[in-house]
Amino acid sequence: MYDDVPLRGRLLVATPPLVDPNFDRTVVLVLEHGEEGAIGVVLNRPSDVELADTLPIWKPHAAAPTVVFVGGPVQPDALIALARGGQSSRGWVSILEELGTIDLGELPSHGLPAPDIVRVFVGYAGWSPGQLESELDAGAWFVVDADPADPFVPEPDRLWRDVLQRQRGRVRIFALCPEDPSVN
Repeated sequence: MYDDVPLRGRLLVATPPLVDPNFDRTVVLVLEHGEEGAIGVVLNRPSDVELADTLPIWKPHAAAPTVVFVGGPVQPDALIALARGGQSSRGWVSILEELGTIDLGELPSHGLPAPDIVRVFVGYAGWSPGQLESELDAGAWFVVDADPADPFVPEPDRLWRDVLQRQRGRVRIFALCPEDPSVN
């Protein structure tokens, strides 16, 4: 169903319960999707690591909470930064409207215009060719439109439920699903 539809800039919302603990109740922003597979970042997994401890120059631009987020289990030492308002910056790659990725090595240390807001992720979510499509066919994810503010929400623990609540129809009902189905 999604073989010919690029998902770049869309959200993958884990259906409950997704058995993989890396992705249970996650919201993933798809950064790339094509014949070679897909990559994205989990938007709602803050770590305990303060951004100021790892990249202090970026703290003034960081969205609250000002921690590094766990973007996914692939390459846990890779850094990916999402930004809003960095379109005129070197190293900017647009994802959705004013939302894009930036090169952390280029800004703001070299005197270039800094983005309005950033969020830094360590690691990412990755799918080999056809893997994501198989997961979608199996019903593991809802595919929904992203809001450019989603990566920067101040309460990331609420993002899964909030994204589902803004949907229409059957998908919206899943926002009411308790974390522990046995209490239902």
